[in-house]
Amino acid sequence: MKIASFNINGIKARIERVLEWLPESGIDVALLQEIKSVDENFPREPFEDLGYRVETHGQKSFNGVAILSKLPLEDVVRGLPGDDEDEQARWIEATVMGEVPIRVCGLYLPNGNPVPGPKYDYKIKWMERLKARAETLLASEEPVLMAGDYNIIPQAEDAHSPDNWREDALFLPQSRAAYQGILNLGFTDAFRARDAAALNYTFWDFQRGAWNKNEGIRIDHFLLSPQCADLLTDCQIDRHMRGRDRPSDHVPIWIDLAA
Repeated sequence: MKIASFNINGIKARIERVLEWLPESGIDVALLQEIKSVDENFPREPFEDLGYRVETHGQKSFNGVAILSKLPLEDVVRGLPGDDEDEQARWIEATVMGEVPIRVCGLYLPNGNPVPGPKYDYKIKWMERLKARAETLLASEEPVLMAGDYNIIPQAEDAHSPDNWREDALFLPQSRAAYQGILNLGFTDAFRARDAAALNYTFWDFQRGAWNKNEGIRIDHFLLSPQCADLLTDCQIDRHMRGRDRPSDHVPIWIDLAA
């Protein structure tokens, strides 16, 4: 089962790129972030024509997450538990009914800038809720993954120029510690489990010629429960998508599971 995560930075602007990428890459399940669309306006039909079931948790103009799946989906949950007043659409989860059922969670973690301020406070509180949800998911002892745009640079080797990010919410010690605390529950960073090399990035800013200079960062991650990590056979970044016409500033990252 090939599962991908892709921050598309707006479905209206990027639909052609997504529709060409899905069949090219042979994706069974795609977790999308920043769809920037309310549910009723998401263009479901082109994806359904490719054989995908579509589940969205949208929001007008901002945020928004979706699951596209060629396999049946069960028990769809929208919104990260822990704050009934949180109106930001950043979390969706469902069980993909393959030969081995996989609980997939698609997330768009808050950016947190500027620091200090309420946006950073929200980021840290959201990560606390994420950790609590991760603990609950682990307790099921079933294959679980949490994937998406984490807006976290885990280590210095995950940035081309780490000094440029020292004061940024994505790289502050408190942010990285919160991320590491989730990993320490027993999750595996799928990409690092397969490739320990530096210079592997998933995001290049549209400004300052970042793509041409490879001034990137790795902020899109797959975290796998032990039962899911046992199924992992590959994890790759579709870097080539950043060089196409009208790209997102992110590129897809995908895993292959023996499921």
